[in-house]
Amino acid sequence: MKDYKKLASWSLLALMVIGIIVSVMFYLGGMSEEVHVVAGDELGVPRFTDLFLYWNYILLALVFAITLCFVCVNYVQLWKNNKKKAISYTAVICGFVLLVAVCWLLGSAEKVEIVGYEGHDNEGFWAQLSDMMIYLCYCLLCGTILTVLGGWIYTKTLNK
Repeated sequence: MKDYKKLASWSLLALMVIGIIVSVMFYLGGMSEEVHVVAGDELGVPRFTDLFLYWNYILLALVFAITLCFVCVNYVQLWKNNKKKAISYTAVICGFVLLVAVCWLLGSAEKVEIVGYEGHDNEGFWAQLSDMMIYLCYCLLCGTILTVLGGWIYTKTLNK
């Protein structure tokens, strides 16, 4: 168990050091020669923008993969140890998948007008995916607020 904790600590430290180095390079690395004109203003592009974005993509993929692994392992162990709880866990997963599907259907594939943008990534699938993510964030935020309020009300009524 100590080796596992040591590995996790060193991994976290390495990722943090790399993240700090990449962030410093992005913020203090100066501007590239590329200049974008947006709404009449000239905007410079930091030299290490691609590196910064790729590092964030890597971190996001790591978080997603690690979270998915822990959820799967927990789910399998739950089915072995407590089938009743595993069924309720399955219902929660199905509810989340249903919420994602509803948010997808609420999204629009119409082109989103963005000032200064001339590409095609703001229409079709990507526009609908962006809408879905926004609606999903709204739903999860509302669920979180309702859970906090419900927990607060529950504890206040329990203490009386």
